[in-house]
Amino acid sequence: MDAQIPDVEAGKRFYGELFGWSFEEAEEGTVRARLDGEPVAALVRKTDGRMPTVWSVYFHTPDAAALAGRIRAGGGQIVTPPHPVGDLGTAALAADPDGAVFALWQPDRHPGFGRRHEPGAFTWAELYTRDTEAANAFYGDLFHDALFGPDAEPDFGRAPLSSVFPPEMPPHFLVHFRTEDVEAALGTVARLGGRVRVPPFETSYGGVAVVSDGQGASFALLQR
Repeated sequence: MDAQIPDVEAGKRFYGELFGWSFEEAEEGTVRARLDGEPVAALVRKTDGRMPTVWSVYFHTPDAAALAGRIRAGGGQIVTPPHPVGDLGTAALAADPDGAVFALWQPDRHPGFGRRHEPGAFTWAELYTRDTEAANAFYGDLFHDALFGPDAEPDFGRAPLSSVFPPEMPPHFLVHFRTEDVEAALGTVARLGGRVRVPPFETSYGGVAVVSDGQGASFALLQR
């Protein structure tokens, strides 16, 4: 996953203190975030002010071009066709039939998360959508084995927009970072200039609060 933000240096200060991340320079305008030396995210400088300030989740695929074709066949759209990112892998940007945007990653030198499901790292992605049944059909076809296969351990769910957000909110993915103490993390977010968007609430996968950083990129904190 990565965050598209106007000020990468400010992002480093915010997320470095909140999650204990360290950073290394990558390609121009991008830094990689590490937790205990392992990759967990990237911060990317947003060059077009018309684009949203947002966290994006990438789904692994062994063949980005083939999956892009299946996305189109299922009624979705390809926003940015598959393209190489140096020697790290191949990326693409897509939208489901309801308009929620997500990314694809076909790894080469960069396999993806080095750590997850622990404090300071990715632990869940929730799709907020207007039509949960349509989402079930679309993503169930794209990622059937990962969601329903015999060895499946999904860290991806979906919910109707109205369960947390007002119905006029566009469909979207919300990335969740694990924390050991949501209330303490909310205090840190506020001290660092972020905002609480949705106060803590209970879900089937843990206690969640939705916040945004000082530049407006929203994410969730998850306590299990």
